[in-house]
Amino acid sequence: MLNLKGEHIYLRALEPADLDFLYKLENNTGLWELSNTATPYSEHVLNHYLENAHRDIYEVKQLRLCICNTSDEVVGLIDLFDFDPKNHRAGLGIVILDTEDRGKGIGKDAISIMSEYAYSVLGLRQLYANIIDSNIESIGLFEKMGFERVGIKKDWIFSNGTYKNEILYQKINR
Repeated sequence: MLNLKGEHIYLRALEPADLDFLYKLENNTGLWELSNTATPYSEHVLNHYLENAHRDIYEVKQLRLCICNTSDEVVGLIDLFDFDPKNHRAGLGIVILDTEDRGKGIGKDAISIMSEYAYSVLGLRQLYANIIDSNIESIGLFEKMGFERVGIKKDWIFSNGTYKNEILYQKINR
């Protein structure tokens, strides 16, 4: 049986009570370049999203889970996106909202748990991540978790008046 708990965190489905956290995260302009967001989200839109968050990954091709610490506080989100059951792959994204929660093993635990879920429950063969080349912390995290740098998309992200490269990382479950 798969356990969605790690050493520092556990993963759980989104709940209506997560609206305030989601609002704070989605409207944090410092994170917009990571998610290709260009406009703020209203509480109404996010509430509608939460009402539909229970839909099956095979239907909506994505899965978003809350990352909760041992005090049951939501500290971040982890996503499987571009779920492709035919080719047995999906993208993996993670965000830890507050900087003081980073560097404590939370991301490592969350990626480990979500990867195991993707490989053992969904039967995926590979996961990939797209990381802006200036995001040194994420690069280090994904490399520690066994993701390999397989390519670079030059001038891929336009943010704050400059173009940024995006690195493609991949992990194949052999």
